[in-house]
Amino acid sequence: MAKFIINGGKKLHGSIEVGAAKNSAVAILCASLMIRGKIVLRDVPRIEEVFRILEILKSIGAKIEWRDEHTLFLDTGGKFNMPGMNRRACEMTRSSLLLLGALAAREKQYKIYKSGGCRLGSRTIKPHLFALEKFGVKVESRVKYYEVRNLPLHSADVVMYESGDTPTENAIMAAAMASGESVIKFTSSNYMVQDLCYFLVKAGAKIQGIGSTTLKITGVKKLKPVPNYHVMPDPIEAMTFFSVAATTKSPLIVKNCPLDFLELELEKLSVMGQKYHLLNRRKSKNGKFAIVDVKFEPSNLIALPDKIYGRPFPGLNIDNLPLFVPILTQAKGRTLVHDWIYENRAIYYLDLQKLGAKIALLDPHRVFVEGPIKFRANELMCPPAIRPAVVIVIAMLAAKGKSVLRNSYAIDRGYENLVDKLKGVGAKIERV
Repeated sequence: MAKFIINGGKKLHGSIEVGAAKNSAVAILCASLMIRGKIVLRDVPRIEEVFRILEILKSIGAKIEWRDEHTLFLDTGGKFNMPGMNRRACEMTRSSLLLLGALAAREKQYKIYKSGGCRLGSRTIKPHLFALEKFGVKVESRVKYYEVRNLPLHSADVVMYESGDTPTENAIMAAAMASGESVIKFTSSNYMVQDLCYFLVKAGAKIQGIGSTTLKITGVKKLKPVPNYHVMPDPIEAMTFFSVAATTKSPLIVKNCPLDFLELELEKLSVMGQKYHLLNRRKSKNGKFAIVDVKFEPSNLIALPDKIYGRPFPGLNIDNLPLFVPILTQAKGRTLVHDWIYENRAIYYLDLQKLGAKIALLDPHRVFVEGPIKFRANELMCPPAIRPAVVIVIAMLAAKGKSVLRNSYAIDRGYENLVDKLKGVGAKIERV
């Protein structure tokens, strides 16, 4: 059980670079199973969530090789051994559900073990099933696994039961290989969904409406190999570093930020009084997204005039909402945070009370955050969810004195070399 030791209360300085998007990478890795051939993915993050997906892919017969630190070669042309699927890896990541769509046209019958991931209350898979069954995917729930039976895929008109990211991705993958033209409405248009679509288009998929909430997809019989695709930068990691800069009142430059998926977050910060400048506008390496560097200045913050909440893109990213909580502790006034999508996540915010935050839980979804406060050092156990865990790291960076965060695996699931990146801008932090 690794732990973080943080000597906080110090101003940070310099520049910190955003890595590749976790949620894009896991979706594209699963989608690689749709291609009978060779694929080269670049800017793949070396994080635990990716490692679990790679373990699953290897266990069923995909050939995988790291060509350099962030370049991954895959050969998915052989026959898959579905009974050999790595049960432990499935159980450790909810992203394994993406195999349902990825394998819809390739495997007639198999079982997939029920998945884990962040512990954020009840998380039904019904939105996945409601969409997939319209294309011919039949899933029966057993005690420890799902039994999957894939009929020949056919086109469908689908209204997403909810506009979730992974249900949308599963529907897209099924539609891409289904005969005829499918229309999928109320889709998520979030960053990882767009990145997945652009990857599939490069493989020969026919997808119209990328970036909107209605997709028209004409199925193809097969996809072609992809010799080169760059995974986009991670807007959630970017927001993490925004939160570090604002909470510690540090002059930081956050580099490689996908602007389209951070504009509302930056607008909220601007209304709070946070000063920043957008620098070096350019295109992402895959040519599909606007990228900027964001220069933050130490600022005196005020509470937002109304509540803050997440919603599907183009709303404030649901994964970015927790990252506002430490910022709000430094803002004069009181803010209502409404974390409506998950039953348990708002409860994790109470951990910040042990570091001096003034947070009142109103119900399982809502908290009041009052500021400004001074964080104080303490020793905590890491919550079993990525974003609530990194929120504690941010607060500890602002807390004067020595803090300890135990059992940091949740952070390793979503962040690559977080300790080294923070040390690079002057943080006194160690992982032991």
